[in-house]
Amino acid sequence: MRLLIVDDSTTSRLLLETVLQGEGFDGMAGADSFAQALELLEQAPDDQLPEVLLMDLEMPDVNGIEATRQLKQRPRYKDIPVIMVTASDRLEDLEEAFAAGADDYITKPVHRVELRARVGSAQRLKREMDRRKARELELERMARELEALSSLDGLTGVANRRHFDTVLAQEWQRCARDASPMTLLMIDIDFFKRYNDALGHLEGDTCLKAVARTIKSAFRRPADFLARFGGEEFIALLPDTNLRGGCSVAESIRQKLAEQAIPHPDSVVSPCLTVSIGVATTVPLPEADPSLLVAASDEALYKAKNNGRNRVRSAHGNTVCLQAPTEPDHADAQSDENSETAQSS
Repeated sequence: MRLLIVDDSTTSRLLLETVLQGEGFDGMAGADSFAQALELLEQAPDDQLPEVLLMDLEMPDVNGIEATRQLKQRPRYKDIPVIMVTASDRLEDLEEAFAAGADDYITKPVHRVELRARVGSAQRLKREMDRRKARELELERMARELEALSSLDGLTGVANRRHFDTVLAQEWQRCARDASPMTLLMIDIDFFKRYNDALGHLEGDTCLKAVARTIKSAFRRPADFLARFGGEEFIALLPDTNLRGGCSVAESIRQKLAEQAIPHPDSVVSPCLTVSIGVATTVPLPEADPSLLVAASDEALYKAKNNGRNRVRSAHGNTVCLQAPTEPDHADAQSDENSETAQSS
């Protein structure tokens, strides 16, 4: 359906079809009322809507001007060029038709050359609009893909540091509004340099990917967020999670990695790959700096590493904004025994 002719006169419709066919146009459909035209449009898939609509000005029930106005108010049809076909020579009718959204007009009786020129021009305009829209959609898609790629770590597929900073700022403000706790886990692969030196960088890359997957498998909420912080360090953001719940998730990460038993040929603490995890929690204040919580989790990580590695340690904030909250635990937290073990320092 390249052309849709709407006219209550069968003779007029057939005349237009005959002239247009003689000029090389094809794919024509006809309707004797706006209601029938709307039915044809509704049944047509998006990629088979008409390129041009020829609308008779004078029709019973709904005239061409009102029909055009209603069509242009619908997003699906607003870009279809409408050519008004009229026997009227009243300037008021033409002004009203253009105000309703008509793109052009042809007076009756139609002249073959004029009809061919006006319909052909409208058809070319529609095709160019479609091409531009397709290009714009493709550019938008590419922009979204580039934005997504720019927010990901190219090796592990988790978020990169820049994207983490953005999400942290957003979640910080949300938790501040809701007076909800927020927990960060700073995760470091133990003796990763020795792993790389012993097995090579390709195996090291495989190791980083495996650790990222293991961390994500321990998450319990859709909002839990993982990013590669740099080198062999990862950082996990757990919104609406208190200290005990955060330590429970951290201990789950450590245990899940132990279950995988990835061999480490040159580790001091274990024959298998291990991680050390620092945990810090706060109820954010809108005016506070989120980097304080990052620093606290990093400090807790150093405590874990200095105390023998392959363990979870929590930060005990010495400022008001980093005091551990007393809200309920992270959903599906482990038993109190495991949580207490995880929090010991």
